[in-house]
Amino acid sequence: MRVAVVGAGWAGCAAAIEARRQGHQVLLLEAARQVGGRARRLNLAQAGAGAQAGTAWVLDNGQHILIGAYRDCLQLMRELGVAPEQHLRRLPMALCTPDGAGLTLPAGWPPRLAVLAGVLVAKGWRWRDKLSVLQCAMGWQRAGFDCPADWSVARLCQGLSATVFDSLIEPLCVSALNTPAERASGQVFLRVLKDALFGEAGGADLLLPLTDLSALLPDAAVAWLQAQGQETKLGARVQAMSRTASGWALLTQVETLIADAVLLACPTTEATRLLKPLLGSVAWVQTASALQHEAIATVYAWASQARLPQAMLALHAGSAGPAQFVFDRGQLGGPAGLLAFVVSASAGERGALAHAVLAQAGAQLGLTDLEVISTVVEKRATFACIPGLLRPGMQPLEAEQRLQVCGDYVAGPYPATLEGAVRSGLAAARALGRST
Repeated sequence: MRVAVVGAGWAGCAAAIEARRQGHQVLLLEAARQVGGRARRLNLAQAGAGAQAGTAWVLDNGQHILIGAYRDCLQLMRELGVAPEQHLRRLPMALCTPDGAGLTLPAGWPPRLAVLAGVLVAKGWRWRDKLSVLQCAMGWQRAGFDCPADWSVARLCQGLSATVFDSLIEPLCVSALNTPAERASGQVFLRVLKDALFGEAGGADLLLPLTDLSALLPDAAVAWLQAQGQETKLGARVQAMSRTASGWALLTQVETLIADAVLLACPTTEATRLLKPLLGSVAWVQTASALQHEAIATVYAWASQARLPQAMLALHAGSAGPAQFVFDRGQLGGPAGLLAFVVSASAGERGALAHAVLAQAGAQLGLTDLEVISTVVEKRATFACIPGLLRPGMQPLEAEQRLQVCGDYVAGPYPATLEGAVRSGLAAARALGRST
């Protein structure tokens, strides 16, 4: 079949590769001039002020991390010739604040022993704090890492001490689900904990990119498709789609493209816009349209002498400042002195946000001379992963196997993550079946 993949983010790239491996001819369409979606490089040619005026910065549209449990992401990278060992820095899972307090898991230990050891030696936790973690963890294991669908993470963790909740659960929750613990789904949080902390050895390891996000997977995906003789069209927004006698017609700004099958790997707004006119798609459109979204902001700041004791640190957030994490890009293959402050579930105006982050950096890191290079805000970075959430399925039209939808928001076990996007893309392409 001729398969049109609409959207060249991580889900679309995975879908296009898998469709080709299934023996189909692939046309990859992307509305933007660059592939990667919400995980791509940004070239800021003349960004910066003061001492850095005129510097060409290569940043990302948000600071992302992977973890060791991201099986499909890592496997796809290897198959494309991108060795994770060379492009990702693997560190034991650590949620330590600048004063050294917090949880660090020992490297190379069996998962349950690593969690036990990390809790027992966690700095800044009293014995009753540590006991509360172990009691809750044993309760989650006995329950099969499941809870009622209407429970929030805060409800799930009622037995934990306030110290552990603030220093461990809240940063874990907001980094994994991009939703504050008071509103986040306890069920999804437990699934993430099960895979990361209690799954395979190294599943909780942090994998920090040593290159820009486009080079991590999207660029390699396009190169692989082109080497296979497949076509990629950038700047080609699908304005409308309709059925034909044998498949689908996709109208772009300059032409009408014919395909036997379509994999929609575009954001929810684009997918609902394209599907709404089609008969039978009402239920899918209503479910997708009901999704709430959360923003993520990344404030990039630079100072010539800025260096963190670790490549990644947790920060005291909330009333102490907006950012939950800071990354030292100088230790991750980037220019020395460049820091990336991540504000999950962010709100507010860019300038005010950047100002608050600088104040937070001064108070918690002792850095008072940072210069903001760029503030990147993805307003619809993820769906809000709330209790009882209904997510749209992969097949919007009944009995129409040749139309599939993929993306990190489509129904699946993971929240909005790179792993969720890749798994969804692979599954959508496999649902088409092999070429015969």
